[in-house]
Amino acid sequence: MRDKNAAQKEPILVLGAGQLGFSVLRELAPQLDPEKQPLSVLVAPGMTRSEKEMDREIVAQLNQWGAEVIEADLRTVSVSDLADRFRSFHTVVSCTGFVGGKGTQLKITNAALDAGVTRYFPWQFGVDYDIVGRGSPQDVFDEQYDVRLLLRAQNKTEWVIISTGMFTSFLFEPSFDVVNLDEKTINALGSWETKVTVTTPEDIGILTTKIILAKPPFANEVVFVAGDTVSYGQLAAIVETVTGEVFRKTELTHEILGEFLKRNPNDVMGKYRAAFAQGDGMHWDKAKTFNAANNIPTTDVERWLRANLGDQ
Repeated sequence: MRDKNAAQKEPILVLGAGQLGFSVLRELAPQLDPEKQPLSVLVAPGMTRSEKEMDREIVAQLNQWGAEVIEADLRTVSVSDLADRFRSFHTVVSCTGFVGGKGTQLKITNAALDAGVTRYFPWQFGVDYDIVGRGSPQDVFDEQYDVRLLLRAQNKTEWVIISTGMFTSFLFEPSFDVVNLDEKTINALGSWETKVTVTTPEDIGILTTKIILAKPPFANEVVFVAGDTVSYGQLAAIVETVTGEVFRKTELTHEILGEFLKRNPNDVMGKYRAAFAQGDGMHWDKAKTFNAANNIPTTDVERWLRANLGDQ
């Protein structure tokens, strides 16, 4: 005879405990009733036995939050084996990023569907892939679009996509080469009028948790959130105002970015720059987001820069 209490449980599995996954777990874990919604986290093989201080600290924190830590290599695990792991969970939240390489997001999605999980939050914490579609300069975006098609083609597993834009910090990543605080340069992708939506991982953790636990629940829809939406011209003005310095500003047109990719077809950051230069699908109105509708404060670019300037 089936245990009635077990039937009432809604176990949650979060995939990944990296920058985004950890932010989600930090907000989610304290709000769950472990008797009704036991929490598990899937991490890379060997992490629980790792001698690296950072790994040990993460695992210790996961244990403190009461999360069961399980291991699997998403690069090599088969869809069927992954489905077997997912089968005992009510909700699967993927916070894995692109580290697994091409095909990983479709593998995870197929496994979630094959397992028959009730709710699935795919790794779509990024841009509006419905608008971007296929054929973007950043080829990993194609798979993200295909994930959406796969989810919409079925009606057994409820799905929720959370669109967040890029991490706010990525605007200031030297290798991305939009704002370089050390070199005092600012490059506009596409044009100074081109816009981009950004959100911090901390805010994504807060908002994702609220969306997961929302009543009535979200189902089969895309939920937009935003820390800020700015044009590259507005970004330049914010940077110069906060730093009190004049930066060398360059407009990287589609032609310039396209020529770079022709010479460097495998340059990952070059692909990202060309993709975000497209504009369409890379931004949305912050006033029309979940956080704005619910009066949830988020960190805008200026606030982030003032808080992190000393760390650069």
